[in-house]
Amino acid sequence: MLSIALAGKPNAGKSTFYSAATMADVDVANYPFTTIDPNKGVSYVRTRCPCLDRQERCGAENCRDGKRYVPIELVDVAGLVPGAHEGRGLGNQFLDALSDADVVLHVVDASGATDAEGEPVEPGTHDPVDEVDFVERELDLWLASVVKGNWEGVERRSRSPDFDLEESLVDVLTGVGATRAELSAALREREYPDDPFAWEEADRRALAQTIRQLTKPIVVVANKVDAAPSGSLDSLLGLERTVVPASAEGELALRRAAEANFVRYDPGDESFDVTGNLSDAQAAGLDKVSKVMDDHGTTGVQQALNAAVYDEFNRITAYPVQNETRWTDGQGNVLPDAVLLLRGASPRNLAYAVHSDIGEGYLYAVNARSDRRIADDYDLSEGDVIRIVSTAN
Repeated sequence: MLSIALAGKPNAGKSTFYSAATMADVDVANYPFTTIDPNKGVSYVRTRCPCLDRQERCGAENCRDGKRYVPIELVDVAGLVPGAHEGRGLGNQFLDALSDADVVLHVVDASGATDAEGEPVEPGTHDPVDEVDFVERELDLWLASVVKGNWEGVERRSRSPDFDLEESLVDVLTGVGATRAELSAALREREYPDDPFAWEEADRRALAQTIRQLTKPIVVVANKVDAAPSGSLDSLLGLERTVVPASAEGELALRRAAEANFVRYDPGDESFDVTGNLSDAQAAGLDKVSKVMDDHGTTGVQQALNAAVYDEFNRITAYPVQNETRWTDGQGNVLPDAVLLLRGASPRNLAYAVHSDIGEGYLYAVNARSDRRIADDYDLSEGDVIRIVSTAN
């Protein structure tokens, strides 16, 4: 399952975001290091279900009237403070937990109400733009320290006649999520010495930065947007990064209200309908959430998850079926499965994603929308419904 990590300094609202996105109970408090051990839960990205192109909705467990929710893992890790790559604060736990993540959501306190250490200050007195480069810098320094710590081993291997620099670096960096393809791409980004003894500290840092950019795409979540001064938010949105305005507290309030049948709301909706009797305090709270949605379109939580998976991690959703006419599996369930794949993936890639045996026995595929057989090099697109024919079927 694809994994998203929530990163950021203490008190930025990561745990509130996690609770809103997973509906799991975690400690939320106004002091640093509320989260010590990583919290792991299941959240969802939202997309358009292909059942909207049929007369009836599919009835799949994760489809709400054509809004399809695809599961992903969400990890809330300890808050990051300056010097984390040297073990300061809970830096080691943070960075170790982050190594398994596919994408990072960097939760920033857009209200400027917490300083660099995560301590509360007067709203607007801390510039949230300062936080944006901070997580990237700590990750770069951490990766550089991993490379440096293993460099003597790379130098020793270089004395072997069959030494391969790329192979040695793969061994060093596989523990932080770097694949051979990503490492090859990183080494092509600039010219590096073939001889490990000729490498300088600047070379190792440059490699670490490129590896981080390739393996840990980052989306900035401008949280607490309801309390953010307009200038601070404008500065964040003006950055050359993917920035999503959000109110994690607002999303959590809506999901709890929906769970209690006070409102009708699905995650990612642009509005909600009140369906129950609210107290004055509840009505006032939902009015604040409504204003955030009016100003920014949504609460931002679902949009941040979607931006991480579909935009930064470049994924699409494909739907494997066994009957291309009815769009069903072997038990007659309509569109029961949704699979996240790299954009441009082939039908064979989808077969392997369903099960390795189906991939090994892959014969051909049929596009259920057109009811036509497709080529092995066909590029799958968002919402494709595909029948896989395999010797393992």
